[in-house]
Amino acid sequence: MGLMDFIKGELIDVIEWTDDSRDTLSYRFPDDDKAIKNGAQLIVRESQVVQFVYLGEFGDTFGPGKHTLTTDNIPVLTKLKSWKYGFNSPFKADVYYVTVRLFTGNKWGTSNPIMLRDNDFGVVRARAFGTYDFKITDPRIFLREVAGSDHNFRLDEFADTMRSRIVSIFTDALATAKVPVLDVASRYTELGEALLPLINPAVSGKYGLEISSFIVENVSVPPEVEQAIDKRSSMAAIGNLNDYVKYQMGKGFEAGTGGSGAAGTAAELAVGFGIAQQMMQQGFMGGQATPTVAVRGAGAAPAASGGPAGPAAAGAAPAMDLMTPADVAQALGVSEPDVMTILESGELKGKKIGTAWRVRRAALDEYLSQ
Repeated sequence: MGLMDFIKGELIDVIEWTDDSRDTLSYRFPDDDKAIKNGAQLIVRESQVVQFVYLGEFGDTFGPGKHTLTTDNIPVLTKLKSWKYGFNSPFKADVYYVTVRLFTGNKWGTSNPIMLRDNDFGVVRARAFGTYDFKITDPRIFLREVAGSDHNFRLDEFADTMRSRIVSIFTDALATAKVPVLDVASRYTELGEALLPLINPAVSGKYGLEISSFIVENVSVPPEVEQAIDKRSSMAAIGNLNDYVKYQMGKGFEAGTGGSGAAGTAAELAVGFGIAQQMMQQGFMGGQATPTVAVRGAGAAPAASGGPAGPAAAGAAPAMDLMTPADVAQALGVSEPDVMTILESGELKGKKIGTAWRVRRAALDEYLSQ
């Protein structure tokens, strides 16, 4: 081997890297302590970026293409080496290939419960996990903060490094967004989309990354919170509690158990209180004479038609026959202002007491029969 062949063997004239692993984030080109000769060819493929590092300082950055390394196209490195008039000799520098394609399906999750402040349940402990897609947008920040000087920084190392950081950012973003636990546990897709604008600025500035998709697959809360959520859902499904109790009472009477036992008595009391409350809200017990209901024992004789019990019993029926404009609107399936219009026009016969209207059921039936 001649001297020139030996010298050529100590110089690098072509720099390129083919990624066959599909899971490498950054790769330091192996120079084997060789120098890069003047005019060497640098080949950068699609989805790659090359970053030169000289004595711990970032030099020039190259995108996809074929580049000839001369003074003209490595100005930063030329300045760092103080080549005032260009260079003709070989030089030493670390060459890092950084993969900038999209990496999909990366898992994240909380190893320990995170504390959330919720308006409904107070402070709640929750666990969460899901997946995210990301790509490297700033090779310098990524090499400095994440990969370091690793010769071959792979995705499994990145997952271990970033999992806790992603969870920390997720926790901060969730606290900033003030998303209720009820929404967290039921609206995963919307939650991920809502948190993405809060997470991206943090990971971009700290790690040189951009998260293109952040998916929350599950959020689990302690059993007592799950029970509270289930109870709230059941109450929402029931709707009007008074109507539900009356419906259950009716079913009990059909089965022949509505009036027997302590359970039947309790249900009857619930219905009674519910009806009384409705009557008070509708004005039957406020500003009007309270109807008197005569209670007769099994052996008592009926009251005479002119006696004290007769008028009271007779007065109860008309009171119970009255309807408010709201009741009429509900019965007709229209708005209350529509009912007020036909009342004031006289189409529907009613009685105005002060500022309130009352309509007999017979008058409503007559209006509907016209």
